[in-house]
Amino acid sequence: MLTYCIIALTCLVSISAFTNRELFYKMLFNPSIIRSNKEWYRFLTHALLHADWIHLIMNMYVLYMFGTIVEKVFINEFGTVKGELLFFILYFLSIIASVIPSFEKHKHDAYYNAVGASGAVSAIVFSAILLFPRMSLSLMFLPIPIPAPIFGVLYLLYCRYAASHARDNVAHDVHYWGSLFGALFTIIVLPETIPMFIDAVRNIF
Repeated sequence: MLTYCIIALTCLVSISAFTNRELFYKMLFNPSIIRSNKEWYRFLTHALLHADWIHLIMNMYVLYMFGTIVEKVFINEFGTVKGELLFFILYFLSIIASVIPSFEKHKHDAYYNAVGASGAVSAIVFSAILLFPRMSLSLMFLPIPIPAPIFGVLYLLYCRYAASHARDNVAHDVHYWGSLFGALFTIIVLPETIPMFIDAVRNIF
């Protein structure tokens, strides 16, 4: 499956960059460098890097858990070739879309750097929430099963708040915009998810 290929490639590059700092700095997301040197490839390559083992393992675990089920739905709905292509487009575009606001915000800040596949992973999670709105999810700091729609709202609110107030070196805005892009993409390619989602929300309340 394509999910496994993405995980394998990300792990290979991330682990290599742990000990090769030249490679790490060449691929990370730095809006100022992108703007001044026209190194547009960084919009993509930063998603292959991770800050440390915990960052890498967490992102790849979430991608494995949700990427496999989203990919299967796309394949079942559109066939193998088109389904794999749509899944690739979702992941590929969410990497870019999730950092565009950060680029605009920090393009004159030479000290802003970002790495990780979190934006794309968030997009996959929110795609899964729309495809399976009746499932339950848990927040890391609140290990209690929560209906997926409520989880999604809480996650977005947290990311929005943390993007303005947190000082933890986590790109919460990337998570936020990646999540929204994943939901939007899924609605566009599978508009029937909208009534399913609404029905699931009604059942919750």
